[in-house]
Amino acid sequence: MHYEGKVYRPWPEARSILIQTTLGCSINTCTFCSMFDDKRFKIRDIDDVFRDIDEARRLYSYVESIFLIDGNVMAARTEYLVKVLDKLRQTFPEASKISMYSGLNDYRRKTVSELKEIRDAGLDMCYSGLESGDRVVLERIKKRMTPEHVIEGMARAKEAGIETLLSFIFGLGGRGRSIEHIEATTELLNLTQPEQIAPMALAIQPGTVLEQEVARGEFVMPTQLQVLEEEQYLLQNMNFDTFYWGDHGNNLVPQKGDFLTHRETFLTNIQRAIAANPMAKDRVIQTFSW
Repeated sequence: MHYEGKVYRPWPEARSILIQTTLGCSINTCTFCSMFDDKRFKIRDIDDVFRDIDEARRLYSYVESIFLIDGNVMAARTEYLVKVLDKLRQTFPEASKISMYSGLNDYRRKTVSELKEIRDAGLDMCYSGLESGDRVVLERIKKRMTPEHVIEGMARAKEAGIETLLSFIFGLGGRGRSIEHIEATTELLNLTQPEQIAPMALAIQPGTVLEQEVARGEFVMPTQLQVLEEEQYLLQNMNFDTFYWGDHGNNLVPQKGDFLTHRETFLTNIQRAIAANPMAKDRVIQTFSW
């Protein structure tokens, strides 16, 4: 199997085999991200992808889960994706899940009929970066996405039957826009109701535009207390059931589970950290690179 450049997958996909289907990210302008700064976006030749799939079959006698990388795999043509998914289902009939990265704008650029065709070919779920529901924050991080785009993209995914995990970042509004960031993010989550969510605490990645903004004083990092209070607000105000992947390594209080079942436990954990954890009084959040 062949991989080009840095390789990333979501932490819930730790046991999945990775098939590199695209190179890089079709957006690649987000100020907080350096994941794909080492390559230009490209759709891999399908014969090369097929060879990797065949090699994976030779390497693994049993495969339960498959994840397609790099970023924005959904940006590829529908015909191409259907061929890759058909090949995966034929090669790994035992696999119970096939997932990929998809920008929310990638959903918007396909018709519901195309998305259904992709789902019927074997796609089970997608991971999409929401980052924030706040229009101002989205503009600042150069996400090339608006709240309206999020709503439209999620509506198409739901109509097509594609399960979606939305990830977002506590603290991305910085010290001065924490409240607006979490209120708008919670509101947008309540409107779109993704099947899964993955909140994580902000970590400044080396070499990013955001790192330079921090160094120049243009972006002031949130305090740990603000990050904890953002999660507290989310837990108190989110009003639908979803699976809560709150156990990213940077989260101040790692926790996961069905949201409505565990909401009170999650909230108690956060409130205890706010009240009793001396780190909550620190002026700067302490997190680490992805």
